[in-house]
Amino acid sequence: MSLDSHPLISDWLTVRNGRLVVHTGKVDIGQRISTALAQIAHEELSLPLDRIDIALVATGRAPDEGVTSGSNSIEQSGHAVRCAAATLRQLLIAHAADLLGGRASDWILTDGALSGPGTNRPIPITDLIGGIEPTARADPLAASLATSLARSLAGPVAVPEPAMRGLPDMVAGRHVFVHDLDVPDMLHARVIRPPHARARLMRLSDDSVRTLDATGLHLIRDGSFLAVAGTTEWDVSKAAERLADACTWSDNGGLPEADVFAALTTGNATRLPVVDGQPDQAGGIPPPLPDPDHTARYERPFTLHGALAPSASMATWADGKLSVVTHSQGIYPLRDSIAESLGLDPDQVELSHVPGSGCYGHNGADDAAFEAAIVAMTLPDRPILLKWSRQDEHAYEPFGTAMAVELAASLDRSGNIAAFSAEAIGGTHRGRPRPGTGQAGPRNLLANRIRANPISPQPPLPNMNWQGGMHRNLDPIYDVPAKRLIKNLIDDLPHRTSALRCLGAAANIFALESFMDELAGQQDRDPLEFRLAHLTDPRAAAVIDRLADEMAKLPLPGRQGGRGLAYAQYKNAMTRVAICVDLEVGDRGEIRLKHALIVADAGRVIDRNGLAAQLEGGFLQGASWALYEQVDWDRSGILSQDWDSYPVIRFDNVPRMRTVILNQPDASPLGAGEAAPPPAVAAIANAVCDATGLRVRRLPLTPDTILRQALNAPS
Repeated sequence: MSLDSHPLISDWLTVRNGRLVVHTGKVDIGQRISTALAQIAHEELSLPLDRIDIALVATGRAPDEGVTSGSNSIEQSGHAVRCAAATLRQLLIAHAADLLGGRASDWILTDGALSGPGTNRPIPITDLIGGIEPTARADPLAASLATSLARSLAGPVAVPEPAMRGLPDMVAGRHVFVHDLDVPDMLHARVIRPPHARARLMRLSDDSVRTLDATGLHLIRDGSFLAVAGTTEWDVSKAAERLADACTWSDNGGLPEADVFAALTTGNATRLPVVDGQPDQAGGIPPPLPDPDHTARYERPFTLHGALAPSASMATWADGKLSVVTHSQGIYPLRDSIAESLGLDPDQVELSHVPGSGCYGHNGADDAAFEAAIVAMTLPDRPILLKWSRQDEHAYEPFGTAMAVELAASLDRSGNIAAFSAEAIGGTHRGRPRPGTGQAGPRNLLANRIRANPISPQPPLPNMNWQGGMHRNLDPIYDVPAKRLIKNLIDDLPHRTSALRCLGAAANIFALESFMDELAGQQDRDPLEFRLAHLTDPRAAAVIDRLADEMAKLPLPGRQGGRGLAYAQYKNAMTRVAICVDLEVGDRGEIRLKHALIVADAGRVIDRNGLAAQLEGGFLQGASWALYEQVDWDRSGILSQDWDSYPVIRFDNVPRMRTVILNQPDASPLGAGEAAPPPAVAAIANAVCDATGLRVRRLPLTPDTILRQALNAPS
């Protein structure tokens, strides 16, 4: 936990100019962690929210909390801030009693100020914090005020919800993303990309280089890494286009064009059994189920992160120090990887986080930061703002891996699952640049693969973490007497892959929840009742029961309509989510989402609006995966390089949405950032089956896919 490595109160809470400053190593990428952390500090110290700031997340200044991922921010950073604030409150009250007399119980904390005997006016706690020893440690068992506040959220009294920090500036267009940075003496930079990942630079026209020099622009070349820099962004962009036309590249065989799903087999994989959510390296592969009652295979293609803006970064090399501004989700691992790549000491490199525009996972942010650093090292003392193009982002970011999930089940006499088998097959979800032996960090930075002294990619290794990578949510949350779970890592897929929101959970839950509907349908059992028959967790049952109650209030789908549902608990330990989707399927196979109902239990609620936004935003991303998204390529390169060739969900297919949150005031808050997309995918697939009678097991559910399956369906 974060508090173990950063145990001091001052690691998390300080005072600056009379204002409380909350420190965190978790970056805000739209999940409202800044709002939630400020709310936590407010709950424990009663300080008004408008007197609480969130410190800049920068290496050397922020706690090192690794990567902002896995829906862990509240459980890690939030827990640390909660303990620090609760301990600080106790110390401040004791300090006030020592200074001015009375017992600790005589002192009252209200609106961030203490009142007690011997005072005729409240004392702001920010004036007293200086009297607390800087080495004071946060007590992980400090009494918290959170439970009583959470109960008030669940009760009849309305409690004001915090507004999202920075939202007014975003709405007014004043918010500064990393792409918007503009500082004196700044140069713009663009990278000239190979036509595909295997191509390498053979020749660059001398005339083009002379033309570039004559215009006052800078050429940066390091092996096959090429970039242009100059004072005017338009000139740099156009020069990069002209320079691209002047390059001759080796093809090196091009990209493999074979059917990727044909390669997703257990026969060419590294296989590991999974026991209680953890791969067992010493265990043998158990035999398949004998004569299962039902089997099915589900498939998901390569997908993009689909960030609204392409990646960008600003870097400056001056006085022996490299400063990088980035929207990376892991500034400390990236700092160490950049330092190692450039032969610098980590203390010579500082990374500061400034938000980009929309991404969950490992997109191009880390690579853009490293490329900006390369250019900055070549052109010292000038800030370099390097931006990727839309084509760069779509063709060169790490993709979410294609996956297949093969399921089998045997039923008992009552029709419930007696034995269950699941095999997940796919590429790696671990492509982030993290320092380690054998240049592990530099190996995962794209530019290092084509520089003059290239570093080969890191060979994919199985993720051995609990509920990690491909086996996330492979273990069904349902009560099943016998389970056979296997992860199968394919190490030679045609594209670079890494962490995309939810990792393996999206494919695994799509498969499992589709399978549950199939099993229920074969027995003419209600899909909700079938799920409840396999659940003993009362909180899971409460979520599904509430979904059933809310579904009863909805009008039934029309003639071309269908209704589907799904249930999941992210990582089998975090937020519980049940989703119902109503949709229509047109005569040409087009799908229109009509209504989405979400019921969730995320434990104790801190920021209800933020939680609802996460759940609803997650639903929309899951819907986009289900209906539209897949990477296309041929031998010459990636074909899906814009929003027409890689469509995502748009406003004309956003359904009416209703979200019900079951507050659990006596429970711990649970991670919710990745809880909704997986069941959203499954609920949509189940609704399509309900509307058409077609069980489509390969994503996305495009009109062509549906019509093709309808033509091939038995009459």
